[in-house]
Amino acid sequence: MKAVIYTRYGPPEVLTITEIEKPQPKDNEILIKIHAATVTSGDVRLRGSDFPPLFWLPARIIFGLFRPRKTILGHELAGTVEAIGKNVTRFQPGDPVFGTTTMLKTGSYAQYICLPEVWKSGVVETKPKNLSFQQAAALPVGAMTALYLLEKADLKEGQQVLIYGASGSVGSYALQIVTQKGATATGVCSGSNSEMVRSLGAVNVIDYTKETYSERPEKFDVVFDAVGKTSKKEARKVLQAGGSFVSVNMMTKEKKEHLVQIKEWAEQRKLRPFIDRSFPLDEIVKAHEYVELGRKRGNVGIEIPK
Repeated sequence: MKAVIYTRYGPPEVLTITEIEKPQPKDNEILIKIHAATVTSGDVRLRGSDFPPLFWLPARIIFGLFRPRKTILGHELAGTVEAIGKNVTRFQPGDPVFGTTTMLKTGSYAQYICLPEVWKSGVVETKPKNLSFQQAAALPVGAMTALYLLEKADLKEGQQVLIYGASGSVGSYALQIVTQKGATATGVCSGSNSEMVRSLGAVNVIDYTKETYSERPEKFDVVFDAVGKTSKKEARKVLQAGGSFVSVNMMTKEKKEHLVQIKEWAEQRKLRPFIDRSFPLDEIVKAHEYVELGRKRGNVGIEIPK
């Protein structure tokens, strides 16, 4: 099968298309024919070992001090179950599924993958019926991160929420979740993305290229840093007394109930992925180059060949 391998940290060119052996499911695993994956900011950071100074050494210890332990990147996917292990009960061959590869030894930049039916760090579920495989592949990481952090912030109906980085993957989902929870979203993004951000639920938009959000007079109940580029110190300037600051730089956890909730919202058309553009697997280097620019809107997809 085709897979994208990297054996050293570095620029996008370290990613190479390679033929490797097709995996076989263990007793507790499902074999998935992958139809679509994504390039997340996490994939780009892992490939380049580009971690904040405070987290650089712990990250390298976890993911590989001198060379990557997980040589196939790709944090999320959608595909079709091709075979199941003898102990699997939730899935059958032919089921369309979506999910993550969190803390597994391999990722989704490949034609096939084996996922445990249940494991501690990641999740897999039957995909939303009304979404394409590419749309479904773009849901798990961004949407679950947004939902987890908004729950951590104790989001309530009627609150005012500022989302910094509203045009990215996590931000685009946070906008929609805030809106459907009955709160009011203000998005911070570049002016060129204001129309997109409004279409996803922002009532107000702040163009960070023209003004600094923390210098405005408005006060917010929640400030959500969806790209890891602002700080609690800055956020305090616009937070109400007792308000909450949450950031993608915080630890998050994937929960099965969150993926199920996201699936339900997608099927109810209350949550939709925004796909900036998609690349074929053979153009994985170009896809990483594009995401590394830091200008993607929503999600960047990867189409896996049959």
